[in-house]
Amino acid sequence: MKQRAKVVPHAQGNVLEIGVGSGLNLPYYKSDQVNHLTLIDPTPAYGKLLESMDQTDISTEFIATSAEAMPMEDNRYDTVVVTFTFCTIPNVSQSLEEIRRVLKPTGKLLFSEHALAPDESVRKVQNRVNPIWKRIAGGCHINRDISQLIKDAGYNMANEESMYLPGWKPATYNVWGMAAVR
Repeated sequence: MKQRAKVVPHAQGNVLEIGVGSGLNLPYYKSDQVNHLTLIDPTPAYGKLLESMDQTDISTEFIATSAEAMPMEDNRYDTVVVTFTFCTIPNVSQSLEEIRRVLKPTGKLLFSEHALAPDESVRKVQNRVNPIWKRIAGGCHINRDISQLIKDAGYNMANEESMYLPGWKPATYNVWGMAAVR
């Protein structure tokens, strides 16, 4: 939750959150900064869960869709928020292309993600356990180089930070920040 609190409050304008899940980010959006919040997740059940929770006074809508093929028009969003989701998206590069398509030219991508660790010994463990990890952790890959994937998809890092969170090092390396379309 501390990582979400570092990222989500920076969302402004017309906002898209990818991989909303059970709505853990919702308390961090600021109603005086966000005009409208579109929440997507490929699991339709999350939409019903979020409707029953009524966690925010911001105008929201839920769309059951994947990040790789979003039914939104081009240049619609000021901010796209992705937290602990790139690890489970089957095709991260395709989702980053879609995010770029729906972001306004002046828009920003806010992210906080598990990532490939900088230490070789930890990376080796991540790569070794990843096949089992993704089966028991809902498809989560703990060995994706999220920063490089974002850069390779045509974004400039405006702000990026990283650290090991408390816990087992192979599962706790985290990167977060803000990126803009080149």
